[in-house]
Amino acid sequence: MKNIPVLLFLASLALPAAADKDFFSVGSAASPETKSRFAMLDDVRILANGLLQLGHGLKDFVHKTKGQMNDIFQKLYIFDRSFYELSLQTSEIKEEEEQLRQTTARLQINNEEIKNLSQEMNLKIEDLIQNKIQLQEQVWGLEDKVTKLAIFQPSVQETKEISSLKAFVEQQDNDIKQLLRIVEDQHVQLDKQHNQIMELQDKLNHIELQELLENSFLEEQQEAEPIPSAVHRPTVGTYRADGAAADCTALYHTGVQASGVYTIQPNGSEAFSVYCEMKFGTSWTVIQKRVDGSLDFNQTWDAYTNGFGDLNEEFWLGLKKIYSITQQGNYLLRIELQDWRGNRRHIEYSFSLGGPSTNFTLQLSRMSGSIPNALPEHAELRFSTADRAGDAASGPSCPQSHPGGWWHSECEETNLNGKYVTPRSRGRLTRGKGLYWKPKKGRYYLLKSTKIMIHPTDLKSFD
Repeated sequence: MKNIPVLLFLASLALPAAADKDFFSVGSAASPETKSRFAMLDDVRILANGLLQLGHGLKDFVHKTKGQMNDIFQKLYIFDRSFYELSLQTSEIKEEEEQLRQTTARLQINNEEIKNLSQEMNLKIEDLIQNKIQLQEQVWGLEDKVTKLAIFQPSVQETKEISSLKAFVEQQDNDIKQLLRIVEDQHVQLDKQHNQIMELQDKLNHIELQELLENSFLEEQQEAEPIPSAVHRPTVGTYRADGAAADCTALYHTGVQASGVYTIQPNGSEAFSVYCEMKFGTSWTVIQKRVDGSLDFNQTWDAYTNGFGDLNEEFWLGLKKIYSITQQGNYLLRIELQDWRGNRRHIEYSFSLGGPSTNFTLQLSRMSGSIPNALPEHAELRFSTADRAGDAASGPSCPQSHPGGWWHSECEETNLNGKYVTPRSRGRLTRGKGLYWKPKKGRYYLLKSTKIMIHPTDLKSFD
């Protein structure tokens, strides 16, 4: 490739020289054929110059291409190196986590052994203390005898008995002191073991929280959020003849179209306050809201029946109130979720809610949503709390081991009234006891906020 420009250059120099030689040999009286030949030589010279310039251009292009390829190879090398280092760091983290788990298990076993040893030591100390008390009583008796002996000269045999008893008491006292020092050392070791276990639990808790935070809703395919079919229904007959609104949707069609706290009165029920949220060109009745964990949702059966919290902050509306609303017709249940990265998802169900005699049995059927379903469908779910189990199948330990009233079918499933867990939480993390969304065959999604709302599917039912 490098020889082509040189040959072209030599050809361009040789052609003019040959032309000059022919010119002097022929003279000025050149024939037309000679002139035509000179014209062709000029064309060849021009072509040679063009090829020479093209060769130079190709040479520059090759040099530039080589430079670019070197840059690409350099970047690929850097990328491979970074990926290799990242793989090593990931492997080290996994190994460290496994070592922490193994160390925690060993420490817990050692802790149990030390506790058992400490209990045995305490029993021995109690026995020694009892012996000491008995010996102390004997010493007091001996002191009385010594006092009497001060008056009456003791015999040689009595003197030997007193000396032996004193030596025995001193020996027992030394044994007790030595045992107390051993027990103190055991307590110091127990405190150290306890502190090490707490530190390891904090590290494991931090690792698990980081894993949960990595489970972002962004990894799920988000569907376009459709407008629920309920908002397309006719708006006639949305309030009763006496003028009292049956729910937030009915209130919306009376002209109230701003979100806030309002008073409604469902058919056959007393009036009570609810929070109405305006969206999709209608109004939804909010029955549960959690935003920051400021309210403890581990409440009693009576609290969940009547409702608790602040309607402008976190709250549970109350099973009786929800039941009185849903008895007016068919309703849609909408759940809105937000994870700790600000990603929002929703899911909607058609549902029915039983009364107090059925422990407010819930039946669900998924209609649409942007996240996999995590609640049992087409099953009778009885509401339960820690002080009242609603479903004998789940057992009384289910609501006690998983705080917060909910429609349980299995203890490890989703509970949107569970304990509020933040990424800064300390202590051992128990996934099944927190505020999560857990599909049947999916991962845990740690939630920052939740909202549950209802809306009628047939507005004519309010006539």
